[in-house]
Amino acid sequence: MLQLKTSVVLSPLKRPFREGLELAARMGVSAVEIDARNELRPAELSQTGLRQIRKWLSDYNLSVSCIQFPTNRGFDTPERLEQRIEGTKAAMQMASSLGCRIVSNRIGTIPTDDGDPRWEFLLPALHDLAAFSLKAGAWLALRTGPDSGESLGQFLARFPAGALLVDFDPASLMLQGHSPDEVMKQVGAAVGNFRARDAVRDFSRSSVVEVQLGRGTVDFGNLLGMLEEHQYRGYLAVESQHPTDAVTECAQAIEYLQNLFA
Repeated sequence: MLQLKTSVVLSPLKRPFREGLELAARMGVSAVEIDARNELRPAELSQTGLRQIRKWLSDYNLSVSCIQFPTNRGFDTPERLEQRIEGTKAAMQMASSLGCRIVSNRIGTIPTDDGDPRWEFLLPALHDLAAFSLKAGAWLALRTGPDSGESLGQFLARFPAGALLVDFDPASLMLQGHSPDEVMKQVGAAVGNFRARDAVRDFSRSSVVEVQLGRGTVDFGNLLGMLEEHQYRGYLAVESQHPTDAVTECAQAIEYLQNLFA
């Protein structure tokens, strides 16, 4: 049976790191998500610093659910590609040292044509990172958004099972014109992190907009049911979109999830 394990993304809370942990603990979540580019950079963390962070996490009875490592470009672009690969590996090592097994990033758009030259950059980079994950003990999770479920499913099939994971973001999928349910059918077995974000179609503007969790059209009951079928054991991450009232928004999102599991 699917267990409710919630985490909160720290960076939108706009608090110093330790204060963010305290807020997360007061919200009642069991884990936090850390930004490794704009919040805690691996290159700037000594072993002493890592020990201090582990102590703070222990003090507040929190785990780390996911490390975000958002790069400006994907792995399908040759400019500074090696730096992105090495930075991702450093984020994997940092994640492992904090007891976390998920590093999330957008990889770029998956080519639809086998002759597309981007393949020669994308595939070797991700095979390299997939191999490194076995050494680091943390795996790269591809954040959903631009690619259809069929495209993402076919892409994952190019790798050994479990070599790459999926960071499932239903709101991002809707914003890109995809059905979260259809994508989940294709990649559910590979989901390593799930973002509880909602969206709705705004017919007055002919667009999709993100809204507070529970006020959109994402069918979370169905998505969570599919996750249960795949024996998902990860977290459901809540994230504020309005920093001026971030704590209230996250608390309401957590309450919404609790009601789904009631």
